[in-house]
Amino acid sequence: MYKIFPGFNLVEAYHEWKKSNKLNRNKTLGRALKLIFCFAVLIVLWCLPLDTFGIEGLTILQKRVMAIFLFATVMWVLEAVPAWTTSMLIVGLMLFAASDSSLWLFRDAANPDYGTPIKYTSILHSFADPIIMLFIGGFILAIAASKCGLDLVLARVMLKPFGTKSHFVLLGFILVTGIFSMFLSNTATAAMMLTFLTPVLKALPADGKGKIALALAIPIAANVGGMATPIGTPPNAIVLKYLNDPAGLNLNIGFGEWMSFMLPYTLVIIFIAWLVLLKMFPFKQKTIHLQIEGEAQKGWRSVVVYVTFAVTVLLWITDKYTGVNSNVVAMLPVAIFPITGIITKRDLEEISWSVLWMVAGGFALGVALQETGLASTIINAIPFDTWSPVAMIIGSGLLCYAMANFISHTATAALLVPILAIVGTSMKEVLLPVGGVQALLIGVAIGSSLAMILPISTPPNALAHATGMIEQKDMVKTGILMGIIGLSLGYAMLIMLGSNGLI
Repeated sequence: MYKIFPGFNLVEAYHEWKKSNKLNRNKTLGRALKLIFCFAVLIVLWCLPLDTFGIEGLTILQKRVMAIFLFATVMWVLEAVPAWTTSMLIVGLMLFAASDSSLWLFRDAANPDYGTPIKYTSILHSFADPIIMLFIGGFILAIAASKCGLDLVLARVMLKPFGTKSHFVLLGFILVTGIFSMFLSNTATAAMMLTFLTPVLKALPADGKGKIALALAIPIAANVGGMATPIGTPPNAIVLKYLNDPAGLNLNIGFGEWMSFMLPYTLVIIFIAWLVLLKMFPFKQKTIHLQIEGEAQKGWRSVVVYVTFAVTVLLWITDKYTGVNSNVVAMLPVAIFPITGIITKRDLEEISWSVLWMVAGGFALGVALQETGLASTIINAIPFDTWSPVAMIIGSGLLCYAMANFISHTATAALLVPILAIVGTSMKEVLLPVGGVQALLIGVAIGSSLAMILPISTPPNALAHATGMIEQKDMVKTGILMGIIGLSLGYAMLIMLGSNGLI
């Protein structure tokens, strides 16, 4: 996480709390039992005979990939270890046991049931996927903006028009947090905005509900705002990769095109969240005076950051018109900031590498499903085209929402999207009347971002809960309500746009 961001102390406290909890759990039998169970699942599935699965045409390598996939599922669900470490482990397993450069004891090419190994280069390419580059560009842009104080300037300028009336200040915090989270890490955005909000919360009446509304506004807006852009949250990028895969769906949805339908939807959800919070937690104090401390740095480097930030965002939004791919655009700040001394090697250490490894691990699973032929084997074995398209689309969104409330949003997307991409391919024609494959996959991104009913659901939730202003029951009530509203409007939008060929 970025140490230069305002509110980083909150993020540090959150991670220390998680670490101490994990260390405490490490001393119990529970964590050991989880790991034993996870590895037992892997070993049992790995060793079972092929005919046990009842899938015609299943090969040894496909069985191994299936075992690794289910191993990853239980590891991510049970959180026996941090999610990104599971990603690293499954990549290692695939390289050494299922690739064309695997250890000799795992090779059995003479066996007719052995199957087609995964190219080791394809697995390793997952770490340099264009989507990973898109995220790195976004991280670099965010770090530079914070170093020169652009985030403070923007927060001060953007909050000023909302005046001092309590309900408009709440709207200002929701909108500004949502906008920041479109381009910055959701966690960094929440930490920064909570720092600005802390003195306000202390000044509000102790018996008023308004402080609950303000404290909840930050995580809600941080979670929802990330839906608006491909770099706003990792599940978006995972979905976009499969939608745009030239060897797969090849829908060629650009950065600007994504924003053309997701930005209006996000703003509507943010506005509804404002109304919901005002209704559930009315203000007792009618005016609030904000004071955001800190000044922007001056000098030519700040000008470079401002101009580069503006040009990058403009090129992202207009990628369909300029013909420059959004992944290529992301390399603009990566090229400019280091050579001008704005980004140093120390700053590179602050990139959320664990997020990138987590995403790359999900991509590697997708590669394994395709290259071993397991994807086509599953399609042939299960009659997906006989399933109700409405049940498929809405059911997958609800499943994603349920899972993402308890495990990492990124892990949820990494598990579901590769499988749903396979399903979507087999049901392409059947899904058209209800939004197509786009509705199926983008629904996963929406479902994961709306999953915020508990403090453990997302880091922004945990940070807000740590202020002491929010009880878990308040978070559950607003989280469930926003989930119902968000999923209903989201699927209505996706089905309408998808069925009319607008996405």
